[in-house]
Amino acid sequence: MDSNGGRNALVATLVFVIGGLLLSAGFLARVVTEPAGETTIVSATGTPALDDEPTTISSDFDFKILEEIYRILAEDFVEPDRVDAELLFEGAIRGLFDALGDPHSTYIDPQTFSISRDDFQGSFEGIGASITRQENWVVIVAPLPNTPAERAGVQSGDIILEVDGVSAEGWSVEKAQLTIRGPRGTTVRIRVRHTDGTEELLSIIRDEVLQASVGSSPPGGILRDSDENEVVDIGYVRILQFTTRTPQELSELIRELEAANTLRGLIIDVRSNPGGLLIETAQTADLFLDGGTILTQVHRDGTERVFEARPGMLTDLPIVIVQDEFSASGSELLAAALGENGRATIVGTRSFGKGTVNHARELTNGGAVYVSIARWLTPNGNMIEGQGVAPDIEITLTPEDIEAQRDIAIFRAIDVLRAATASTP
Repeated sequence: MDSNGGRNALVATLVFVIGGLLLSAGFLARVVTEPAGETTIVSATGTPALDDEPTTISSDFDFKILEEIYRILAEDFVEPDRVDAELLFEGAIRGLFDALGDPHSTYIDPQTFSISRDDFQGSFEGIGASITRQENWVVIVAPLPNTPAERAGVQSGDIILEVDGVSAEGWSVEKAQLTIRGPRGTTVRIRVRHTDGTEELLSIIRDEVLQASVGSSPPGGILRDSDENEVVDIGYVRILQFTTRTPQELSELIRELEAANTLRGLIIDVRSNPGGLLIETAQTADLFLDGGTILTQVHRDGTERVFEARPGMLTDLPIVIVQDEFSASGSELLAAALGENGRATIVGTRSFGKGTVNHARELTNGGAVYVSIARWLTPNGNMIEGQGVAPDIEITLTPEDIEAQRDIAIFRAIDVLRAATASTP
């Protein structure tokens, strides 16, 4: 296989896996969000409802025509079974957003919204397993550590055959989540087919599941350099997403790393991080800065809001941020904020390019509309939307690296930090 073929195969695999993980986490199009109304640096925990007195909209078009069209289709269309009211209704809504040409503004149906609204809080009630869809089945990607799913014996690769006696064939990820999640203390019975072909019926008692947004375990479990030597004087953190819990989780982890080691540097891995909450992303960046601009938010009327850093908790230690083409939104904000303030070297590939602030407007049917309300600029005034953040050191995987599962980006990050600390008097 040539180098392009090898890379394309890897990217295709990552897209499939990451897509399933994002869906199972409930992110969808919502990767940088902000509450409506006055914005201050506080946790964004709510989703604003529509105003009691909606704005009057002047239009030359009568939207009742849509209802008239539906009635005509119901009466005249040659295949009446295809005139499904719910399907056409949601298709009309999608058409509104498609016409905007903005992939970040979207409609979220009530079922999906009921799942996704809790995920940024860092916890939910269920069994605790990430899932994806393969062919016509929902498959377990992995049980989360210390959860009912792990304790019950759920394994990576398990195919979900039945839930409470109902066949799960053809289910979407969203339907599986809605069915499997439920109040803590209740029981769900899941029949699975393990990767060895055996089937098992598991009775799992649901519980509150905490979703850690920050971890300290590097790929392979041990941080190693390119010579396969263990590295103990460089810290490693992985930010999976930005939730209300991220700044606190990261602060606690940094204190643990400082207590356990004499750190010469820190690697912050944001590969495949789709973003999350804007305020918490800014607070995360602020941990590593003692001043300067974090970002500038530009609203529809041209007004700007500047996020300024205050003295943080780790403002001198050399940092490398490792990113990839799936690092989006909040992870791009963090990389740009630390990179352009001279606090970090960025290693990897150009990031995704999502620099839009969205907020949720809850609808009367229990769904929601995510609306792009602003763009954000990096400290140097650069636009991220559609462009991404360019790495200081670009990494290109070779087929040999892929075959050997060599994490070249981490190797290069270690080299950069060693060189930086070696030159420090």
